[in-house]
Amino acid sequence: MTESEGPSYIDYDTFLDPEFSPTAFANSLVIATNNPSDTPIDLSTPLSKVLFDIQEIDTHIHTLTTQSAIPLLTHTKDQADAGQRLVTEVEAQVANLTDGYQRLEKEVIDRYEEADQVRIAVERLWETVRIGRAVARCLTLGRQLETQMAEVTAGGVPSPGKREDHRAMVRASNTILTVRQLLSASGSNEEGQHLSKIDLITHLLNSVLTPSETSLRNRAQQIIREFSMSSLASSATAPTTYDQSEETKSRTTSALLTLQLLNPRLLVAALQTYLRASLTSSLASVGRALNSLPILDRTLLEVSARCQNIVALEKLLNNTKPPNSPRSRLNDQAEEQSGTLLEPLLAALDTSSLPSFFWRSLAEGLGPRVADLMTKGGVVARALKSQKERVKDSVRECVLRGSQSPGDTTRKAGAWEREAAVMVASVMGPVGR
Repeated sequence: MTESEGPSYIDYDTFLDPEFSPTAFANSLVIATNNPSDTPIDLSTPLSKVLFDIQEIDTHIHTLTTQSAIPLLTHTKDQADAGQRLVTEVEAQVANLTDGYQRLEKEVIDRYEEADQVRIAVERLWETVRIGRAVARCLTLGRQLETQMAEVTAGGVPSPGKREDHRAMVRASNTILTVRQLLSASGSNEEGQHLSKIDLITHLLNSVLTPSETSLRNRAQQIIREFSMSSLASSATAPTTYDQSEETKSRTTSALLTLQLLNPRLLVAALQTYLRASLTSSLASVGRALNSLPILDRTLLEVSARCQNIVALEKLLNNTKPPNSPRSRLNDQAEEQSGTLLEPLLAALDTSSLPSFFWRSLAEGLGPRVADLMTKGGVVARALKSQKERVKDSVRECVLRGSQSPGDTTRKAGAWEREAAVMVASVMGPVGR
C-alpha cells in the first residue's frame, strides 16, 4: 500500500505471515468478541469484522487497479509487441534453417544414399571377385595335383621311357596341404570363407583331392612296408648295387616325408606296422627253425637281414628332418615339430634304439616258445640240448651281425653285447633247465 492512500487499520503483516493459520485467526476473533463464560456464543460480530475486512481489501484492490490501469495496459502492450517482433525474427530464422536443411538433404543426404548403394554394389562385386580368385586358385592347385599324381603313378605302369618320380609324392602332399589350408580359412573375410558352398569345389574335393590323398598314403605305406637294404638274405626288393641302394633310400625318404606331411600319426603307425611285421615274421621263422635245427642258420641269417633293415631305417629316420609344411598354420590340426623323424617313433615305442627294441621284443616272444618245446620233450628237445653250444653261438652271431648297418663288415667291441645276451638267455635259458 502506498503512502498517499493513508494508513489502513488492516494488519497486512498478519495475513502475509508464512505461518498464518485461518483456524487460529478465526478462533482469536471469536474469543475477542465473547466471554469464556457465555453459554450462547455470538458469531455475528466476528463474522461482521471478517466481512468488513474483505470489503476493505476489495475496495483497496479496485482503487489500485483503477489508478494503475493505463500503466498496466501500456506495459502489457509493450510486452505483446516485443513478443510479436521476437516471433517474426524467429520465424525468419526457422525459414532459413528449413531452406538450408532442404538444400543439405538434396546435396548431401540424397547423394549419400546413392553413394551407399554404389558402395554395397562394389562390396558385393569385390566379394564375387575374391571368391572367383579363390576358386581359380583351387582349380589351379587341383590341376597341379593331377599332374603330380601322374608323375607319381608313371612308374606303376610299365612303359618305355617312363619312370616313377617318387619326389612328386612330396610335392603332391604339399599341394594337398595347400588346398586344405585354403579351405580351412573359412572365417570372416578369409580367403576360403564361401568355398565350401561351391559345387565345383566340392567336386574337386571328392574327385581329385581325397582320392589323391588316399593314393599317396597307400603308396607311401607300401614303400615303407617293402623297405629292404640288407643283402644277407635273398629279397626281391633288396638292392644289389650302390645306385639301387641310394634309390631305395631316396624313395623311402619321400615316402616318410609324404606321410609326415599328410598326417604325422600315420607315419608313426606305418613304422610301427613295419616293425611288428618284422618281429612277427622273425618270431615265427625262428620258432620253426628250433623245431628243425638244419634250417636254423638260414633262418637266423634272414632275421639278421631284417634287423639290418631296421638299422638302416633308423639311420634314415635320424637323418631326415620334418619338412616345413602348411599344416602348422592350420587351426584344426597343429603339427608337433621335432628334431628328426626318429624321435616320435622312439617316444611311441618307449625305447632308445630300434634294433634294441627289435631284439628285446623278439627275445620276449621266444622264451615261452622254447620253454614249450622243452616241456613237450622228444627229438626236438634232445636236439636242442645236444647242440646248445652251436645254437648259442648262432643266436649270438645273429644279433651281432644283424645290429650292423647293411654292407658294414666292421664290428665295434662290446657293442650290442647286452642284446645278444638277452637273446641267448631267452633261447638257452629253457634249454639249460
